Amino acid sequence: MRACDKTHEEMTFTQLVQTGSVVTVTLDRSELHNAFSAEMIAELHTRFVALREDARARVVVLTGAGTSFCAGADLTWMRRSLELSREENLADAERLAAMYEAIATLPKPVIGRINGAAVGGGAGLVACCDIVVAAERAKFGFSEVKLGIVPAVIARYVVPKIGASHAQALFVSGRRFDARHAQRIGLVHDVVPDAKLDAVIQEVVEDVLTSGPEAIGRAKQLVRAALNLPAAEFTRYGVEAIADARTSVEGQEGLRAFLEKRKPTWVAPNDERL
Repeated sequence: MRACDKTHEEMTFTQLVQTGSVVTVTLDRSELHNAFSAEMIAELHTRFVALREDARARVVVLTGAGTSFCAGADLTWMRRSLELSREENLADAERLAAMYEAIATLPKPVIGRINGAAVGGGAGLVACCDIVVAAERAKFGFSEVKLGIVPAVIARYVVPKIGASHAQALFVSGRRFDARHAQRIGLVHDVVPDAKLDAVIQEVVEDVLTSGPEAIGRAKQLVRAALNLPAAEFTRYGVEAIADARTSVEGQEGLRAFLEKRKPTWVAPNDERL
């Protein structure tokens, strides 16, 4: 990769590094374990809204600086909420919800590189990722009830990911759990030794890059439709989705490449995995 193919954009609380078609977004408040503030939430929302329109970006890796992924809300933000009216708290929660929705609905694969603790809203970020690789040292928890509040905004993403039974047990207990338990319940897909985290993330990135970019976005929409639409509506949705995919430029190229025993145009010529 030539130096000119790499860009580094830093805001106050997040960093973005783009190398070719791969973008890494890093939560950058390591001294506070990357805990959320209103400003960090606004930055993340801005980042992911922009990534939706960035034609160069095909894969996004989301991670945290230092030894933690994200410790949830910081004390200053929580203290500030005590002074807000209900209407102001509603507006604050709506901004948080918009951030999660921008990440979860990005029509590009979001790979979670979970390098350490992911608690409360941080665990909600994990649930928004499409593929999650966690270091063995990572710890998780939905600890809101310990503070007398609830994981309300993130439930939209957590409950479909781990199921109602696990969500209820973890939401009402607020207990911490390790990466292996997170994998067993479906919050995490792979758990690897800390020293191998970056190597495995690279493997996942390279694998995803062999898939059609538009097909990935369509596949993400398909999962959401399967969860949210009534059966009859989803049947029609599925019929139209495959017809649209088959007749799209990307679908036509992919099918022709397979039949002609060659790589489709979105795969690097030297990639041997197809």
